[in-house]
Amino acid sequence: MPIFAKHNNLNKFFPMKTLHDFNFNSKKAIIRVDFNVPLDENFKVTDANRIEAAKPTIDKIIADGGSVILMSHLGRPKGKEEKYSLKHIVSKVSEVLSVPVLFASDCRGEVAKNAAASLQPGQVLLLENLRFYAEEEAGDVAFAKELASLGDIYVNDAFGTAHRAHASTTIIAQFFPNSKCFGLLLAKEIDSLNRVLNNSVKPVTAVLGGSKVSSKITVIENILDKVDHMIIGGGMTFTFIKALGGKIGDSICEDDKLDLAIEILHKAKEKNVHIHIPVDVVAANAFSNDAQTQIVDVREIPDGWQGLDAGPKSLENFRKVIMDSKTILWNGPLGVFEMENFANGTITLGNFIAESTANGAFSLVGGGDSVAAVKQFNLEEKMSYVSTGGGAMLEMLEGRILPGIQAILD
Repeated sequence: MPIFAKHNNLNKFFPMKTLHDFNFNSKKAIIRVDFNVPLDENFKVTDANRIEAAKPTIDKIIADGGSVILMSHLGRPKGKEEKYSLKHIVSKVSEVLSVPVLFASDCRGEVAKNAAASLQPGQVLLLENLRFYAEEEAGDVAFAKELASLGDIYVNDAFGTAHRAHASTTIIAQFFPNSKCFGLLLAKEIDSLNRVLNNSVKPVTAVLGGSKVSSKITVIENILDKVDHMIIGGGMTFTFIKALGGKIGDSICEDDKLDLAIEILHKAKEKNVHIHIPVDVVAANAFSNDAQTQIVDVREIPDGWQGLDAGPKSLENFRKVIMDSKTILWNGPLGVFEMENFANGTITLGNFIAESTANGAFSLVGGGDSVAAVKQFNLEEKMSYVSTGGGAMLEMLEGRILPGIQAILD
C-alpha cells in the first residue's frame, strides 16, 4: 500500500519515497535516527524504545546488501561533553540490532570520512553526537554537506526531530536530490497521522488532556473540521468550566483564555462536533498524593480544593463515546497520573481505548504525557500506534508541514 503525505497543507496527497523504493545493495545509507535515549548514572541505556523503533529500517538496508551510517544527537551538550558521547550507547545499539556496531569518535573530518570509506556491506557505523557542533542546530549548509559526503542515500527516520530545521534533519536532503527517502518509522508516523487527520473512518474522537488550553489551541482549531467528538480533560477542563460559570475552587485555570474557551465551544457547535467535558472530578485539598480527596460536581468544587482527576460519572460518559468511535486520537492525560491516587482517570481511559482498538477502531497516541502513561500502565501494545515524537506530532496536529518531512518531499 503506497504511503501518502499531505503536501503544503492542501488536501492533496503525494506518494512518498520510502525505503521500499530503493535497493541498497552495495550502497551506504546515511540515516538520521533519534537515539536521544535516557542513560543512568553508569551511562547504561534505561529505555531502548527509540533504538528498537529504528531497527526495521536498518534491517532492510542490511538485508539488501547495503551498509549503514547512523547519525543522532544525545542530550543538549555545550560543545564536546564526554557524558553526552554516543559511545555510551554502542553496546545497546549492537544488542538491539544483533550486529556489531562500529563507532566513529567524530561525526565530521578525517575520523568520520575514513570510517565511512572503509565500511563494508552489512556493517553499521555510529557517528559521534551531532550536537557536539553548533552547526548542527544552526542548520549550517557546509556541515550538512560534510555529513552528506559520507553516504550514497539519505534516509530520515527521526520523527522526534523532524520539526527542527537542523543540518542532519533537513538541510542535508538537498545534497541527495534523487536518492533520499523516509525510513519505515517516519513513514509509519506520517501514515498514522494521515489516518486520523485526512483519511479517517468515522466517528472520529479526539481526547485532549493536559494542563493548558493555550498549548492546544492550534490543535483544537485544526482538528475541529476532522472530528465528530472531542473529549476535553486534565487541567484544561477548569478553564472551560469557569468560562461556563462553574465554581472551580483552587483548580488550575487560564483566566485569560475564558473567552477563547467559549469561542471553541461555539465553533464546535457550528461544526456539529460534540464536546465532552468531565461532569465530576476527584478533588483534593492539596496538590499531593497524600491529600484528602472527595468526588464532587465539576461545577461545584469547594474553595481550598482542586480537581486532579476525572470522576466516575465522567468516565462512564467517556466510555460510551470511545466505544462508539472508529478512529481515536489521544493527546494528553485526564489527571495528574504521576500521582497514584489521581491516575485512575488516565488508566481507565487508556483501557477504554484499548478495548475499542481490540474491537476494530484505529487508535493513535501521541504527546509526551500520553505516551508516558501508556508505557507506564502497559497499554502500549494495545494501541494501534504510539507516536515517537511529542513536539513533532503536536506541530503536525496543528496542520504544519515539518521541515524534515518537507525536505524529503521537495
